[in-house]
Amino acid sequence: MTATPAELNRATLARQLLLAREPLPVTDAVGRLLALQAQHPASPYLALWNRVSGFDPAALDAAFRDGSVVKATLLRMTLHAARAEDYPFLRSAVQPVLRGARYDRRFRETGMAPAEAEALVPGLLAFASVPRTTAEVDGWLAGNAPTAARAALWRTLRAVATLVHEPAVDAAWSFGPRPVYRAAAAPPALDENAAGAALPRLVHRYLAGYGPASVADIAQFSLIPRGRVREALAALGEEVVESGGEHRPALYDVPGAPRPPGDAPAPARLLGMWDNVLLAHADRSRLLPPEYRTAVTRANGDLLPTLLVDGRVAGVWRATGGGVEGYAFRSLPPATWRELSAEAERLAAMLAGRDAEVYRRHHHWWEKLGAAVAECRMLSGPIAG
Repeated sequence: MTATPAELNRATLARQLLLAREPLPVTDAVGRLLALQAQHPASPYLALWNRVSGFDPAALDAAFRDGSVVKATLLRMTLHAARAEDYPFLRSAVQPVLRGARYDRRFRETGMAPAEAEALVPGLLAFASVPRTTAEVDGWLAGNAPTAARAALWRTLRAVATLVHEPAVDAAWSFGPRPVYRAAAAPPALDENAAGAALPRLVHRYLAGYGPASVADIAQFSLIPRGRVREALAALGEEVVESGGEHRPALYDVPGAPRPPGDAPAPARLLGMWDNVLLAHADRSRLLPPEYRTAVTRANGDLLPTLLVDGRVAGVWRATGGGVEGYAFRSLPPATWRELSAEAERLAAMLAGRDAEVYRRHHHWWEKLGAAVAECRMLSGPIAG
């Protein structure tokens, strides 16, 4: 198995449903993508809008409400939306990472030992058998935890305990700015044996959705140490194939996964903030040209909404009261601008009535783009609020 950079790009786009939107039910689409970055409530909706033909955001609303899709801390210690049936193995696989990261300097402010914190988890989950606000959890901790540093303790507990977010009734994107937590309906096993058993499944699903990929890519996507990734690949045996000697580092893939030619047409897309396809590889040049990386990925880790042209990032976009604006990092031909405008009009139709200025909290970054912008166009008309 060998592949040129263009072929790697198209392989990933095909598996990410970014070469052509497909008519999939919401839960099937989420499963195909393994999990959707959900750090911002709107991002799972934009991820599916970019990939599913005829996507109705109300379908994702319903999936969150009925629990078939859940939002929780998972990959890279950030919020993701995943199928409820996938949550147990995903959580088992990443639990050692979550534990290792959250028993840190801030946790030590509590004056507690990790074992003391984990002894609180069963009671916390019982308390969260019904939805609980942060204020309610703080009250529970005040009566049950021997520390005044409850904020630091809660930061650790909400990562290591199997809590999911409860959807709000009146939020534009199912979840509001103040999280509400409840215990997961099907708590996964969280011991080392469970993590070891779940990791090969995570690696296989990652390769199916983002491959071909290296050990470093898999580790980047999951934050799981490379040694454990290699063990998982070995455990998969013939369920994965390894690239030949031309690739350094070696690439792994799922036999029979889509591998379109490097010149397969790639339509324009308007990706949301933190779209996983741009975070899935150690070498992000597969989709993100290195010269644009600092403009797109800000110093604090914010990954701006991007314009995807011919399968690669060519600029950023934002939605304002006046419409969807496109900022290109290089000159684009008129036909490309027309294609982006058509996408923006479709996006504006979805934003109308939900959030006409989605990602408004991050608009300050546009003032700092400066010389990175070569062209700017208004891509859509005004969006109804």
